[in-house]
Amino acid sequence: MNFTSNQINYAGREETIPVAKTFLSGVFMWMSLALSITALVSWLFASNPSLMNILFDQQTGSMNAIGWIVMFAPLGLVLLMSMGFQKFSASSLVLIFILYSALMGMSLSFIFMVYTLPSIASTFVITAAMFGFMAILGYTTKTDLTKFGSIMMMGLVGIIIASIVNMFLQSATMDYVISFIGVLVFTGLTAYDVQKLKRIGASVSLGTEVARKVTIMGALTLYLDFINLFLFLLRFFGNRK
Repeated sequence: MNFTSNQINYAGREETIPVAKTFLSGVFMWMSLALSITALVSWLFASNPSLMNILFDQQTGSMNAIGWIVMFAPLGLVLLMSMGFQKFSASSLVLIFILYSALMGMSLSFIFMVYTLPSIASTFVITAAMFGFMAILGYTTKTDLTKFGSIMMMGLVGIIIASIVNMFLQSATMDYVISFIGVLVFTGLTAYDVQKLKRIGASVSLGTEVARKVTIMGALTLYLDFINLFLFLLRFFGNRK
């Protein structure tokens, strides 16, 4: 997500490492908060039939109009935050990010209807371990991951196209291949995005409006990496009810 291409100089220097650490601490704090909101909202909806009735038609077993709105609203909010980076204040981005994480929790509540709770919990732990390892790797490696990140982005585009095609083909084999590639892509993107954010953090002036805005957008980027990695892994490790 090139949300700082016009504001940030990517040149990282040794003396700015403490600044980068402070910046990344803020990014991970907001990402963790968003994940907590998503998990809480998802669990509340999944455990309360009356709330699930807001999203699903119990007679047909499919999503109703509100359910479809909730499903696609997060995508709209991501685009809104990305395109409105220059226009919105840091406080506005925070509010949109919190709303986004809550809507994601509502839209992800369906996984509790499909998979068993123990398998969801174990998959979350596996995701956290993989994400943490790749985040450390991205932060500590001396190798420039820019070209690697470009390859991962091309892989992401391929996943999107293949997923759309498979919506019509309904191929179980293709779904398995897409999930496998998805795990590889978002595992790689985690390392790339952390390194990118480290470089950004070495160049921002902490405490400024731009720094606060970039922190939120960085948290959104890592949040998306985590959620997508979790969902692809769930296809492998999730036990269906």
